[in-house]
This record gives sequence, structure tokens and C-alpha cells, in this order.
Amino acid sequence: MRPQPHAVCSILPPHILRKLADKPELRDRVLRNLAITEQLRGIRQAFVMPLLTLQPGPKRRTIFDAQNTTNLPGTQVRDEGEPSVADVTVNEAYDYSGDTYDFYLQVFNRNSVDDHGLTLTSTVHYDNAYDNAFWNGQQMIYGDGDGQYFQRFTICLDVIGHELTHGVTQNEAQLVYSGQPGALNESISDVFGSLVKQWNSNQTADQADWLIGAGLFTDTVQGKALRSMSDPGTAYDDPNIGKDPQPATMDGYVNTDQDNGGVHINSGIPNRAFFLAAKAIGGYAWQKAGLIWYRTLTGALNPNADFQTMANATVTVAGSLFGQNSAEQGAVRDAWSTVGIAPTAAQFAAISAPPKPKRPKAA
Repeated sequence: MRPQPHAVCSILPPHILRKLADKPELRDRVLRNLAITEQLRGIRQAFVMPLLTLQPGPKRRTIFDAQNTTNLPGTQVRDEGEPSVADVTVNEAYDYSGDTYDFYLQVFNRNSVDDHGLTLTSTVHYDNAYDNAFWNGQQMIYGDGDGQYFQRFTICLDVIGHELTHGVTQNEAQLVYSGQPGALNESISDVFGSLVKQWNSNQTADQADWLIGAGLFTDTVQGKALRSMSDPGTAYDDPNIGKDPQPATMDGYVNTDQDNGGVHINSGIPNRAFFLAAKAIGGYAWQKAGLIWYRTLTGALNPNADFQTMANATVTVAGSLFGQNSAEQGAVRDAWSTVGIAPTAAQFAAISAPPKPKRPKAA
């Protein structure tokens, strides 16, 4: 049995919600939002049963409607293979979870988040004007957003890819959701959330926007996305939700007791390291940089891995995959050094096996 992560992994950082709670007209709703998240966190911590796994098989998606309650999973509204419905939120949850499944299968030969065909279950219309989306350890849950600052949380493919990747991490490195391991957990979800979007749009590293959650804000918010992987700290600067606090290097590392030790804040540092490596390597980022990060996630990390461990591991994996002193290994080493983490010599015997064969993307 695999231990479960000890927190609800949500896309929206709590510092944004706390900033919104400063507004008297929003305070009650935002505090309710935060209270629901804390309640879910307690449920996750008490949850000790392993995930239900199925025999490897075809893609499976099931969408439920909570009908603006907090009852899970809700009423089933769409199952695998069924046609689209009138509700765009249902269709986005169905389509984008399918895109994420296809990405992992065709790029990394991975069968769902657990690699054993786990059904991708989603619940939409969770609570009333709920500002968040999260992976609760077994399924995806989406709020509709408040309509004032946030649109529906199914609107962005990379947000759904991000959250489902928490399920991959849960079944692989099992990174503790606190401090640097938690920031790596969040960063890895940003990395693969961005890669799902790039793969789906057939974009190279140069063509990608490297934004997480572009399109989630309403037009009233002064911001372009929740996070910028290429330039952490610049995603938004708005009087209502605050300024993006992410550091781009270790010089700006934030020590805090909030947000599980700053997991949504300090993730900007490894995010930028991945961006720099992918840009330096060039081409399609999922083919080389993404492969290095995936092989690291699935074979070279322990639950308490910190940034230094991640830097060492990715450099070692790059050498294993592409050769010692290869351009790819140099790009990864330089990327980490640029963000203030100099990789040191390390060996990880568990990563010496070749990667799984990659399936071609369907036309």
C-alpha cells in the first residue's frame, strides 16, 4: 500500500484567497472556501486505503455533477464514449482529462495516473461560486469560480493536466506536501500541465507561453495567469488578488509557515529551472526535458526530496538518457545553476534502465 500525500493539492494558492478575504463583501464566501479546503485536507490525512486500480485497458472517464453542493461524487452526467452534453463544464472536464490521459500514454506509455488504467473521475459544479480545482487523492473536483475574478476551473487544459499530475506523483515519488518536497510536487504538476498543453497544441519550447492558468482570470483582473514558469513573480499584479510572490532563484526563497511551507510560492524556482533547460535543449519540450523530468519522478526521488536532490537527479538522468557531458545534460546542469542550485555528483542506480518505448501521437 502506498501512503497518501497529506494535503489537498489545489491549483489556486491560498495567498490569493486570503487577499480576497480582505474585501468585506467577499469575506464570508472566501472564508467558507478556505474552510472547505481545510476540511478536505483533514479527510485526506485520515484516508489510508490504497487507490482502486484496474487492469490495464482503454481510457476511462466519468463525469459527475455536484449541483452546487459539496456532496461527492454527485450525479453521473457523462461516461466514457458518450456524446457531448449541453453543459460546457462537463465537456471540458471530459475532454481535457482525456487529453491528459492521451499525453501520458502516447509520450510516456503511461496508462492513466496510476499506470494501471485508473478511471479519471471528475466532479463539476462543486459548491457555490467555489474558487478552486483540486485532486483529492482519488478524483478531480472543480468549482465554477465566482465569475468576478475567476472563471470556471475547467476552462484551462494545463490546470487539469496540473491537477491530474498530482495523481501521478502520488503513485510515484509520493513527495511530501510540505516545504521543498511540496514545492517540487507543485512544480512537477506545473511542468507536466504545461507540457500537456504544448503537446496538445504541437508547440515547441520557443512557441509555448509557459503560463499556468492563462484564461482563468476574468477581464477585471490585472494578470495573465496564475504562474509564469519563464518569469516567476510576474504572472499577476492586481489590487484585489495581490502580486505574484513567486521567486525565480534561491536568493528569493520564501520561508513561511503558510501554504504548507510555501509550496505554491517556492515552486517558481524549479519551474524556472525546467523552463531554462527546455529552452536550451530546444524542440518539443516533452521529448527531452520532459523525459528527463518524468524519469526522475518515476525512478530517482524519495518522498522527502528537496531542490538539491532534484537538481542532482535530473542531471544524472540526463546523462543516463543522452550521455555524459551531452548537450542535454549540460542544459539541465546550467539551468539549475542559474536558479541558484549547483548540481553535485550523485549516482542513482535505479534510473539506469532505459525509458519505456514512446507511442507515436495519433494524427
